[in-house]
Amino acid sequence: MSGEVIKSFSSPGAIPLGLAFDGKYLWHCDNGTSLIYQLDLDGRVIRSFASTGGSPRGLAFDGKYLWNCDDNSDLIYQMDLNGKVIRSFVSPGGTPNSLAFDGKYLWNCDVATNLIYQLDLNGKVIKSFSTPGGNPRGLTFDGKYLWLSDLNTDLIYQLDLDGKVIKSFSTPGGSPGGLAFDGKYLWHCDLGTDLIYQIAR
Repeated sequence: MSGEVIKSFSSPGAIPLGLAFDGKYLWHCDNGTSLIYQLDLDGRVIRSFASTGGSPRGLAFDGKYLWNCDDNSDLIYQMDLNGKVIRSFVSPGGTPNSLAFDGKYLWNCDVATNLIYQLDLNGKVIKSFSTPGGNPRGLTFDGKYLWLSDLNTDLIYQLDLDGKVIKSFSTPGGSPGGLAFDGKYLWHCDLGTDLIYQIAR
């Protein structure tokens, strides 16, 4: 059933936001510690490093590199798995909050503009559309659809690539943060419970 919790564990910090999956591990950024963590699927911290901008909000993995959007710097960073910045560019909105990668393009949602942007890897906007809830928090891609969590509605939305809502369901906590997809399940972090959930889609 959509939204069913498979398992959960405590996040390593107190303000859990971004999530990404690299095929084996979760990557997670916390705005309180300003760290990016590599986690196994039971929540054990493998390693961590400081985020470049100091206010990490969203993460994506492109098959080789991590991408991180930062609220302080208003930049989107491409970095290696040790945190070394490869390059960066200005985000299209004023408050970047989450990232996803679809195999070719980045997707970025922004709280200030309430838009989801499709970006090439140099930051050029391909297209954009409004989010359904008004306060976008987490974003991921499952191979066909985008998934978006929203703080206003406390819902997770399945969207097509033009922003049409396919379905939605309640989040397991009251303050949704980042989203990731592991090939079968969604992962969701919540600021209210400080938990990271594996959930059915």
